[in-house]
Amino acid sequence: MCKKSIINSCEIETINLKTKPFLFIIFGGSGDLSQKKLLPSLYNLCKYDMLHEDSKIISIGRKKIGNQEFSDIIKKSLFTDLEKTENIKSFLKRNSYISTGSEKIGIDELNSSICSLKGVNSHQIIFYLATPPSAASNILKFIDNLDLCEKSIEKKIIIEKPFGVDRDSAKVLNKQLHQIFSENEIYRIDHYLGKETVQNILFFRFGNSIFEPLWNRSYIEKIEITVAEDIGIEKRANFYDKSGILKDIIQNHMLQLIALVTMEPPTSFDANSVRDEKVKIFKSITNMNEEYMKNHLFLGQYSSGKIEGRKINGYLEEIGVDENSKTGTFFSGKFHIDNWRWADVPIYVRAGKRLEKKLTEISITFKTPPLKLFGNDCLDLKANKLVFSIQPDEKISLTINKKYPGMENYPHPVEMNFNYSKIEKTSLSAYERLIIDCIKSDLTLFARQDGIEEMWRVLDPIVDFFDKNPQRLEKYNAGTWGVGEWHDE
Repeated sequence: MCKKSIINSCEIETINLKTKPFLFIIFGGSGDLSQKKLLPSLYNLCKYDMLHEDSKIISIGRKKIGNQEFSDIIKKSLFTDLEKTENIKSFLKRNSYISTGSEKIGIDELNSSICSLKGVNSHQIIFYLATPPSAASNILKFIDNLDLCEKSIEKKIIIEKPFGVDRDSAKVLNKQLHQIFSENEIYRIDHYLGKETVQNILFFRFGNSIFEPLWNRSYIEKIEITVAEDIGIEKRANFYDKSGILKDIIQNHMLQLIALVTMEPPTSFDANSVRDEKVKIFKSITNMNEEYMKNHLFLGQYSSGKIEGRKINGYLEEIGVDENSKTGTFFSGKFHIDNWRWADVPIYVRAGKRLEKKLTEISITFKTPPLKLFGNDCLDLKANKLVFSIQPDEKISLTINKKYPGMENYPHPVEMNFNYSKIEKTSLSAYERLIIDCIKSDLTLFARQDGIEEMWRVLDPIVDFFDKNPQRLEKYNAGTWGVGEWHDE
């Protein structure tokens, strides 16, 4: 039965997520990712009554702490002054902590926890690797030694990017994963794909016939994608100094966004159909030779500066960073896709830390009208521009031209906006959405191995180019927009 509301125009069937309980096992359970993202996300899903009441969470870490101390850590991560006491108590009952000071003790204790779980055979077990890539191999060996791998218990694994450090290591990691898990049990997570605006790119494109016919080289002038942060490396020097902006953002976030904007319509919205089309785009991204990279790719590293009046230390002054580090914290460049739809359309990308402001957006600039019809050479029409804003606000805006009020024929650009914050509906965070998708066995928003390898195919030559040419690493002041040319006007 339809309602009168424009947004809620029809009754939407509520998905039943409580069909099967689960055991959620977090490796790196006392670390930053767990405290800042995973535990708060799981708490919110419990608070929204979206999880089976028999579901349990086990956090595994190197810190030698007891369950009570870990409960205090959880409370701190949930901002308890803003939450109801009964909700906190209910969530804490689901949680326990295991220290892996000794691998054998850790395995025995986890086995005991699993076996003592009432009705364990009816549970699905989800392993989450909230750890650096270097820890993946040892954790997989740990999992392989658990008794559950010999039982008919449904199991899954969620693994954080980057998936390996290059194409070869990604293949090795995949081989290790497949010794324990089948491909449909592996969830390679990129939290950007869980954001509402990112998901809406496909719905916007393929659900509106006024845009899809124009979505090609004949009507689009350029595509620009920005992933900018005003924060630094947030005490993650051990990870970031090995990865840098290229492996942390470009290899996954940026290439995934490019694929969503440029992919062909899938035959359906099932996981494999969507991921098939994304892989085709990765394979179509032009190989870059050294001369091209010299002219069109830029790598930077932030030095001291000011952001919102605060003095900011340079990257080399960050705790744990090698004083001679050549790690890039900013990248900008021009990509091309060699296919019929996008031939000769430039895709400009930029991403970095300690930039002027936090901003993630995709900007589609359409070609301007070919004639000046309004009798004034000084007042050019602005190009129509469609912008998908992902952060800090999740919204979609379209710039169009209209006549300015008055006797003269003056063009005047105006914006049409759709903002998710205006919808009176509980919106799941990216991690909450992706955790739910894993519970539902929906792989659509997770990367597939062939896609991972193709993304590394694109990135490996770029990493190699800058490794061989360290003199091309440029400095930029914190609070600016990095280095190189940027084409947004």
